[in-house]
Order: sequence, then C-alpha cells, then structure tokens
Amino acid sequence: MISHFLKLEWKQFFRSATFGKSIALKIIIGFLALYFILTFSVIGAGSFFILKKTFPESDPLQIVNSYLIFAILGDLIFRYLMQKLPIMNIKPMLSLPVNKDSLVHYVLGKSSISFFNILGLFFYVPFSIVLIVKGYDITGVLAWLLSIILIIQSANFLNFLINKNMIALTVIIGFLLILIGLQNFEIVDVVSLGGKFFDAIYATPLYSLITVLLVAALYRLNFQQLRNQVYLDEAIASKVEEAKSVDLSWTDKLGDVAPFIKNDIRLIWRNKRTKTVFLMSFLLLLYGLIFFTSDVYKDMKPLLMFASLFITGGFTLNYGQFIPAWDSAHYKMLMSQSFRYRKFLESKWVLMVSMTSILYLLSFPYLYFGIDIFLMITAGAIFNIGFNSLFLLYAGSFNRKRIDLTKSAFGNTQGTSATQFLVIIPLMLFPMLLFWGFDAFVGYNSGFIAVASVGVLAFVFKNTLMNFIEKKYIRDKYAMINAFGKEA
Repeated sequence: MISHFLKLEWKQFFRSATFGKSIALKIIIGFLALYFILTFSVIGAGSFFILKKTFPESDPLQIVNSYLIFAILGDLIFRYLMQKLPIMNIKPMLSLPVNKDSLVHYVLGKSSISFFNILGLFFYVPFSIVLIVKGYDITGVLAWLLSIILIIQSANFLNFLINKNMIALTVIIGFLLILIGLQNFEIVDVVSLGGKFFDAIYATPLYSLITVLLVAALYRLNFQQLRNQVYLDEAIASKVEEAKSVDLSWTDKLGDVAPFIKNDIRLIWRNKRTKTVFLMSFLLLLYGLIFFTSDVYKDMKPLLMFASLFITGGFTLNYGQFIPAWDSAHYKMLMSQSFRYRKFLESKWVLMVSMTSILYLLSFPYLYFGIDIFLMITAGAIFNIGFNSLFLLYAGSFNRKRIDLTKSAFGNTQGTSATQFLVIIPLMLFPMLLFWGFDAFVGYNSGFIAVASVGVLAFVFKNTLMNFIEKKYIRDKYAMINAFGKEA
C-alpha cells in the first residue's frame, strides 16, 4: 500500500500543471539547498578540531552537548513558523476501500524525511564520524547520534501537535529566553545542566532508550489525532469559526491611509504566509548574535553591517519585496475603488517604517556589545526607513506573480520572480560597500554616517520619490490587474 502511495505522489508531482513553471527558480533553490548541505557537513567535520583548538582544556563533545538544549528549542520555534504537515491528497481515497491506518502512517512517515529533519544530520553525522576516528567509544557515539536523530524526529511530531497554537509558541520562546537569561546572569548554569543528559547518553548508551520512548509516544499521539480526522464527513465538513474582530480605531489618527492600514493589519494576522513573515521579523532581531558574539566576524565590518540591516529590517525586507502581490487576490476589486493610488502606497510605507521603528526599539539590548555596534544598528535602521522602504515600493511595481496567502511560507515560491533576487543587490550590497569604502578610506565613524546619510536623504526627498513611484504603479496598473487575475 505504501508503495502505491509513493507512485501516486510521483505521478502527481510530474503531472502537475505547475511542474514546468519557474524551472530557473527551482534550480536556484536546489543550489541553495546543496550549499547548506555542504556548509553543514564541513562545519560538522571541522567542529571537533575548531573546538579543540579554541578550548584545549575541554572535551569538544561535552561543549556540543552543553548547547544542544538551546539548539533544540530554537529548532522547535523555527519549525513552528516554517514547517507544515505534508498532507497528501487523501480526500479522493476516503470513499475507497483503502486502509485508513496506512494513510495516516504514510503521512507521518513522509513528514519524518522532510528537509527540516535531514539538514541537521549533515552536522551531527560528520561530527560523530570524527569522534569515532579520534578514539571515542563507538557504542557511546552511536547511541548519542541515535538520540539526536530521535530528538529531531520528536521535535517534528511535537510541532504538529502544537502547530498554530500561539500559546505553545509563546511558552517555548519564553522558556528559551528564561534559559538564556539564567545563563547570562549566572543565576543557574544551564549550559552545564543541559549537557549532563547528553553526556550520560554517551557514557551509558542504554539511556538512549528514553528518546526512543519519547518519539514513540509523540508518534502515537499524532497518529491518534490524524486518525480521528480521516473520515469523509470530516473532510467535506465546512469549518465554522466564530468571527473575531480587533479594535483598530487607533489607526484613524493616521489620516487618509488608516483604512488601508487596517486592511493590511487584518491581512497579516489572518493569513499563514503574512503571519509567518511578521513573526519571523522578531526572530531576526537575534540575527546579530551570530555575528556580534563571534571573534571570526570581528574584523569583517561589512558583514557586521549586513547583520545590522537585518536586525531592524526583517519585516521591511520580507514584506516589502512582495508589495503589492500580498493584495493580489483582491487587487482587481481594489483598483475599481475611488481612491488616490498614493494613499495605498503610503499605507505600505507607514507599515514598514512603523515595524522598523519598533524593531529598532527592541534592539536596544545590543548596547551590551558596545556603542560602535549599536551605532551600526542605528545606521541600518535609518537606511531601512529612508532608502529600503522606498526602493521596495518601487521594486514592487515589477511584481507580476499572484500569492496564495493561505499557504505556508516555507518552500513556497509563489510570488517569487527574478525581481526578488535583483533587489537584494541595492538593498544589502550597496550599504555594505558604502560602509566598507568610507571605513577603509576615510575612517570608521564615517561608515556609519555614510549609510545613515543615504537613508536621511531618501527620507528628505520622500515626496518626490513617492510621486515617481506612484506614476510607475499607475502606468502598470492594468498589467498588474491582468497578471494577478491569473491563477498562481
């Protein structure tokens, strides 16, 4: 039966009407996946030697074990935002004499070999091989690796149980922040306590049975939940939900753009893809920790500028590049209304600037790394507010791809075209090169001033630039209506 399901999936993939579309984009995504796989493999193989050289008095395996608790919680948060259950098209089969248990087992089995579960193995497997080569106990290493694999699968099944539950996400993020706080303020040695469990698995391989029981229990819970839904009446029943409205009267103070702002806020919060973009922008606040806490990047100032742009520009960069495709489902109706196009565009600009400002205020803890780092983040925020927001509005006039907002963001290339790749050059490379040029030939502080000055100049000439952008949208209005009217 499972082999039959695989054949059906294979035929569905190659006979899909969209199979021949965006071949170039699929090739690019394939190369990106290959890049991450090679990167993780190299890091995994080299981690032992890097850790041994950096911390000669410590055991590399114990160092990795100490931080696994943070990696597991971070993985759970990322999965919540990006992963979706790979439900095959089983509705036509519900009226056939097909074993329902087999359907559920297939769906869960398919989820266990997703990209999320495989990518991490390209770090842990090479690391384990190096451990064995370096004389570590083979049984202990294999038990440790098995436990890691089963914990990854446990995170996979746990995600499906808590998926779309905001309370669960809040608890996980809160727990992670509490652990980080306890460790940073030296209240509790979380790193040491977390590492003891994985150290014990290596020392006593029988402890790996705990992870076997954990993944079995989560698999069983998922099976029961899905099995109860695999019925024809469940599949065709209309989902009835109580309509909930939020008081957005406070936006009335924004003037003529208020109605558009209200629609954008509702659109963001009521749809999977836009909600993911919104929540991911807060996670990107932590992006700087990758660069600012590592000595490797200390002398790579352009890369620090790159990180600074992402800290406050997560929402602007991810939401702005798909303007106005977010409204593609109702774009035709929108364009039939009597309003000035400028107001529609300004509402998008206000939204991006507001989110950048909020993220900038939340970035104040980066003062811990020094005033120079925070000045870089400030320059990046000004650049995002002034230049990037306006440039993304202009780039949006070239968007011609419809977006289905109900679909997950991960692995979803809807709305993506060459435009999204081309805009990265001025958005990210330009401020990096600008900072590098002034820093190298004028002085360190001049790099901040140059990047911030471009943002200030763009803000000063906002009205002139908005008039130019508005004319471009009006000129392409009917081309967009025609493009967005087509099925994605």
